Amino acid sequence: MCMEKTPWEKSVEFHGHACPGLAIGFKASEAALQVLGPTRDIDEEIVAIAENDSCAVDAIQSVLGCTIGKGNLTLRNYGKQVFTIGSRKSGQAVRISLNFDVMGGGNPGETKDERMQRILNTDVNRLFDTKKVDFDFPKRAVILKSLKCTQCGEGVMESKARLKDGAIVCPDCCEDSGRRW
Repeated sequence: MCMEKTPWEKSVEFHGHACPGLAIGFKASEAALQVLGPTRDIDEEIVAIAENDSCAVDAIQSVLGCTIGKGNLTLRNYGKQVFTIGSRKSGQAVRISLNFDVMGGGNPGETKDERMQRILNTDVNRLFDTKKVDFDFPKRAVILKSLKCTQCGEGVMESKARLKDGAIVCPDCCEDSGRRW
């Protein structure tokens, strides 16, 4: 008999390991679902803005279904455990910020596993400062054509292409950065 995995187990599997950062994102997703309703995104109905690029963002992707590829997850790396999550269907949005007075920098002598368990066992209403906010929903993702860079030969999305001496180039070639991953 195959047991379906819990949302936490799915998040751990997606991320690759269990950790305090993942637990923060998991609980932030739980807080969002309390306000917006128990719906996982299918086609850009839920939009998330994460103000960090930590492990927490993987839980947002796993639990809420918001991804950079679908265009309904935006990263603004301000180094803050803050997430603004909105529902196009209801028109509501909520800003969820980790309560520093509750979590702070952790407890002295606390292991990563102990911190993770403390996060997972803390009620979301105590763990986060949550407030409804006005939210300008971004436009839904648009598929644009790709153009060929005349210098490096790689494809570049039309909206990111540049003109350099009358020729179509990608941002790297426009800047002559020499950067080639």
